[in-house]
Amino acid sequence: QAAKEAGYSLMMENANQKQEKQIDAIRSFIAYQVDVIVFSPIVETGWDNVLSEARQAGIPVILMDRMIETEDDSLYTAYIGADFYAEGRRAGEYLIRKADADGKEKYRIVEICGTTDSTPMRDRQRGFMDVIRKDDRFAVIDSMDGDFLRSKGEECMREVLQKYGADGIDVVFAHNDAMMLGALDALDSTHDPAAKDMILITVDGEKDAVNALKAGRINCVVQCTPHLGPSVMKLVGDLK
Repeated sequence: QAAKEAGYSLMMENANQKQEKQIDAIRSFIAYQVDVIVFSPIVETGWDNVLSEARQAGIPVILMDRMIETEDDSLYTAYIGADFYAEGRRAGEYLIRKADADGKEKYRIVEICGTTDSTPMRDRQRGFMDVIRKDDRFAVIDSMDGDFLRSKGEECMREVLQKYGADGIDVVFAHNDAMMLGALDALDSTHDPAAKDMILITVDGEKDAVNALKAGRINCVVQCTPHLGPSVMKLVGDLK
């Protein structure tokens, strides 16, 4: 929408959570001789070769939403994204306020993480842990890779329910709403009254998650801004 309003022609490719498909897409854009490449790297490492090709072709690269790990910062022109670390901290700060209000002595936490080695996974986990790690009430008993997918979130939740039982889990922290909604699917099918007592914390702000929050099924939704498009297109204009 932002590209349309700015009068730019936009070519899009969905890599379906696969780095090799993102690399293929970037090479395709280079072959098309586009003016600017904007992408959200699935993981942080493994981009030097293809971004070197973009640089050699004289095409600026904007990283959107996620960062890369490289020793050569000249491989990309700019980064525009949310503060994932702050989002993780807000999730932890909510949990502390909730624990203070509830007054329990121990909270056993299950963490459903996003794609391993992605920027939001790393930063949300780091922010959350930096807040709770010095509080003896909290213990992360399991941390699993849900790949930011609803189906994987459900799989993770089913696995920990089988492992610990609903009464052995006090908190579920999911790195995004899709995984939390999948976890809710698993919790709904357990029919264990203890499942209703879990504190559920998620990040994003999708409509379905906010509706679940309003209905009392989720305790906290930390917002991650979806409004990056206009900022990206302004930067594209500055690069012309």
